[in-house]
Formats: sequence, C-alpha cells, structure tokens
Amino acid sequence: MKKYDVVALGELLIDFTENGVSAQGNPMLEANPGGAPCNVLAMLNKLGKKTAFIGKVGDDNFGHMLAKTVEESGTDVTNLLFDKKVGTTLAFVHTKEDGDREFSFYRNPGADMMLKKEEVMEDVIRGGKIFHFGTLSSTHPGVREATRYALCVAKDAGLLISFDPNLREPLWDSLEDARAEIAYGLSWCDILKISDNELEFMTGTNDYTKGVEILRKSYDIPLIFVTLGKDGSRAYYKDLVVEAAPFLQEHTIETTGAGDTFEACALNYVLEHGLDGLTEADLKALLTFANAGASLITTKKGALRVMPEKEEVCELIKASGR
Repeated sequence: MKKYDVVALGELLIDFTENGVSAQGNPMLEANPGGAPCNVLAMLNKLGKKTAFIGKVGDDNFGHMLAKTVEESGTDVTNLLFDKKVGTTLAFVHTKEDGDREFSFYRNPGADMMLKKEEVMEDVIRGGKIFHFGTLSSTHPGVREATRYALCVAKDAGLLISFDPNLREPLWDSLEDARAEIAYGLSWCDILKISDNELEFMTGTNDYTKGVEILRKSYDIPLIFVTLGKDGSRAYYKDLVVEAAPFLQEHTIETTGAGDTFEACALNYVLEHGLDGLTEADLKALLTFANAGASLITTKKGALRVMPEKEEVCELIKASGR
C-alpha cells in the first residue's frame, strides 16, 4: 500500500503578481503562493489524490506562509524544511496583454536552492506512486545533487517518473546548462509534459510531431504531452498522436499555473487508468479534461490557492458539448 499518489520535489516560492495601481499610480503587487511542483500537487488534492512535497523555504514570514498554505491545500509537508540563513525565493510576474508572462527572480541564492541530498527523506519518496520534478531544482549543484538522489530512490522504488522542464531562462547561467539538465530529466521520465517553446528549444523545430520524433530517438518516454497554449494540446503514445482543442476564455487574467493544472489533470488520469494500453479515446478524454482545467485557472489570479474543483472542470466540458 502506498501512502501517496504523487510526491514532488522542487521550488516553493512567492509569485508577486500585478493587482491594480495605488492612489499614487504605483503598481500594486499581490503575494501569491507559487512554485510549479506545489501547484501540481494542489490540483491533484482537488481531484481527491494524496500528495507530498519535498523542498525548502526560508525561515521567514513568506516561508511560513507558504508552508501553511501548502499544508492547508492537503499536501503532506513532512519533508518541507526551513533554511535559517537564506530567504524564501521571490518571483515577480509581469503579465502581458495576451495573458502571457515575464518573470524576474530574486534567487541568488534562494532557500529552494539550499536543499541537500542528506535532507531528502527516502521514506517519503518510497511512499509514492509517481515522482514529479522539474528543472528549477537542477540550476545549482547542491539542489541538483538532491534531485538526482531523489530520482534514484524513486526509480529504485518502482515509481513512475513525471517531468516538466518548466524552463525559466533567467535562472540559468548558461542556456547550454539548461539544455543539458532538461536532457537529463528526459533520460529518466516515463511521463513528459513539455510546452511548445521548450520542445522547440530542445529540438530546433516548430513542427511538434517532428520534435517529439527527435526526442524519441534519444529517450524512451512512454507518454509525452505537448502543451500548445491557445492551440490546445497533444498526446504522443506509442503510434498514437491525439490532439484536443483548447477551452478559450473571455475572462482570462493570466496564464500562471495553466501548465501545472494541465499536468495534474494528466497525472490524475494516469493514476486512475494506468500507463499501459491507453486508447485514442482515453487520450482524448485525458486531454479534454486537462485543457478544461488549465483554462479555468487562467481566469484567476495566482494558482496554488485557487485551483478549480473537479465539478467546475466537468461543468465546463459539459457546457461545451464535448
């Protein structure tokens, strides 16, 4: 018996997002709990799954706020640690007119970078069915070693490995380093969620099916999802290529958390149906649900605290007639 459905390791931080202007005409920023791995876990909790997080925040007001928020979302925080010397990582999110985002990070260093190999609790990982990670926990040597150790434990314990590159270019000293760490993640994963721009970054082509073929020549990844923003998403599984249309929203505010919501919905389907013998109809249902969930989060500010309910996702799909 497994204690957790999904265990994730990575960053937990504050996303400062724009929220109007002050009486003096200055932009006002809202401190939203964020970090892709915990966003994924928060949505999985909404879908009735059990989750655990491995990471580190500062022993400061923001760090304790984050820990409380993650625990209140339903995620086990046994392996969430506090760093007494380094502050919680901060990200400032500028939203463009089309809802896309630009990031500025205060992380030189940030507490999430301080996680050490010896602080990773093996029992937490071994208690899971799926281990999920990204590349923000591979930008610096110490946390990179912790991530790789966690991957070894997860693989040894028979967990499925889920990987989302989540490329944030400003956090890398060199884009070649970023490319190398994404390649490392690709070599481990069973389930890959990759955005259109990340796939182009790794393969040099904007023909996404060709890009997936390039990845498959080097990496044996059973299930690959390509998220295409306003163009929906695709799933690549064995000889199947399945595409699903997006749910475009009139009231989109920002896209923060959309990919994480998609990821959680996809992992939820795998947890309920397995990774073997998926059909075209299965993949279509998976993508449709994941696209709907991702669409709903774009109508809200932030992500971790405002993940949609399962009923909201189902209602959106029903209303669309799909």
